Amino acid sequence: MLQTTEELAIGKMRVLAADTLVGNKVVNHQNEDLGKIEHLMIDLENGRVAYAVLSFGGFLGMGDKLFAIPWNALKVDTVEKRFIMNADKKKLELAPGFDQDHWPNMADRSWGAGVYKYYDATPYWS
Repeated sequence: MLQTTEELAIGKMRVLAADTLVGNKVVNHQNEDLGKIEHLMIDLENGRVAYAVLSFGGFLGMGDKLFAIPWNALKVDTVEKRFIMNADKKKLELAPGFDQDHWPNMADRSWGAGVYKYYDATPYWS
């Protein structure tokens, strides 16, 4: 889980272990549940988080659709230990997604540019 604000203030931490972020809830500014973080995708060449993979839309973890969310489209809420995304539920329902057995090539910059554009985010490689 994410560290509390007090823990961050004490150590002035700006780095967290990736496994502390996986499984965290994602909500929007209306506090609607948008799913949870399943994976963090790292660009090995640049040493940066490229995407968070969000699961949304299933029932009890079954039939979830997966979405690549630009890392810079998420904000960390350390008090509630969750992420906040500036998107309504309908935008996510209409977003390009994939399932567990059919992942896109996330190294493909043209595919990535479309994802970043959909979420009005600046590509990290720009």
